[in-house]
Amino acid sequence: QVELVESGGDLVQAGGSLRLSCAASGSWISINAMGWYRQAPGKQRELVASITSGGSTNYADSVKGRFTISRDNAKNTVYLQMSSLKPEDTAVYYCKAYFRTDWGLRDYWGQGTQVTVSS
Repeated sequence: QVELVESGGDLVQAGGSLRLSCAASGSWISINAMGWYRQAPGKQRELVASITSGGSTNYADSVKGRFTISRDNAKNTVYLQMSSLKPEDTAVYYCKAYFRTDWGLRDYWGQGTQVTVSS
């Protein structure tokens, strides 16, 4: 069984910064790609950023230059550093990761953490 736990969500003013963390626990052979998604009220969940096991990154156009994804493989943790936050960044942010397990490749989601940006 694998669990992902996010933290770091908060209420922040526009222009501010936040760092989200997502820690994995449980049993696996390896962790492949990890990523952050977000879902605003009334909207579909969308990819914000992703990072491969080798460190290659990908960002949504809306966050390029403002957000940075990173991972600490020793801590089984992925981070999302968010800067120059805008009200439209307000959403529940979810972590997702792909694990190689004894039963094959499996993906897991975290429970989400709320980010609210006030204008």
